[in-house]
Amino acid sequence: MSAPAVMPSIGVQELADRSGVAPSAIRFYDRNGLIHAERTSGNQRRFHETTACVIKVIRVAQRVGLSVAEIRELTDRLPPPERIGLDDWFRFRSALEEEVHRRIAELNSALDDLTGDTKLCEVPPA
Repeated sequence: MSAPAVMPSIGVQELADRSGVAPSAIRFYDRNGLIHAERTSGNQRRFHETTACVIKVIRVAQRVGLSVAEIRELTDRLPPPERIGLDDWFRFRSALEEEVHRRIAELNSALDDLTGDTKLCEVPPA
């Protein structure tokens, strides 16, 4: 016999407090498919506790400059919040880490283009 499913128990304000974002950010993430809420009979959003951790990683992804669509691609790889395990967290973090390293390499390449010995263009004398 399997364990009963854990019902979502956190409202928007509590999730905002636990994850360090504004309630409006919670609603934005939900509306854009980055996190998923279940609705009560009174139409209130309810979240699983692990969603706070997902939001913290989303915030890192935003700081890196990932778009909403790119972040959604990452969060879509996660199982439902009540089933997220340690291996899932590791894959989630690793995927974001790989993207961070890729972007750092791109930025370093751009910096080399700007500061290197090769001319980007010829500027006529004034």
